[in-house]
Amino acid sequence: AGVYAIYYRGKFDAYRPVSGKEYPLYVGKADPAELHASGPREQGERLSTRLRDHARSIRGTKNLKIEDFDCRYLVVRSAWVETAEDHLIEQFKPVWNKETKVCYGFGKHGDDPETRGNKRSPWDALHPGREWATREGNAPSAKSVAEIKASIRNHFKACGLIGK
Repeated sequence: AGVYAIYYRGKFDAYRPVSGKEYPLYVGKADPAELHASGPREQGERLSTRLRDHARSIRGTKNLKIEDFDCRYLVVRSAWVETAEDHLIEQFKPVWNKETKVCYGFGKHGDDPETRGNKRSPWDALHPGREWATREGNAPSAKSVAEIKASIRNHFKACGLIGK
């Protein structure tokens, strides 16, 4: 179990302001297989499994390259996982986390179109390629690619990552 942050160092235009910087695009957590596990072995492989899932999502896109990403992670006792994730999200306000309401959807696991009357997430609209995101019945994103990029730019400005 633990927390992790995913960083970008590529040339995708929307992320250029943070490319190669100490600003994560996404912060996540992996809860342990056993809730009260006392050590890493008892916690299971959920953290590495979660990171592999994210790598698969990035590899599945048509406009991102896995080699443009770095990841940092920390194995922690299960009692601290959620607190650590909450703190990192509050500290960095990563654009791919749903809490920022900017380019969310990266952490989705392949929802069925009937689940909640799905609309394609902003992340899947900006980074097409995940098969399940374009299944029949998944409605297009409410925002256009241009609107999503503008939201990202405005978010970076608000966070002081680019000039006002």
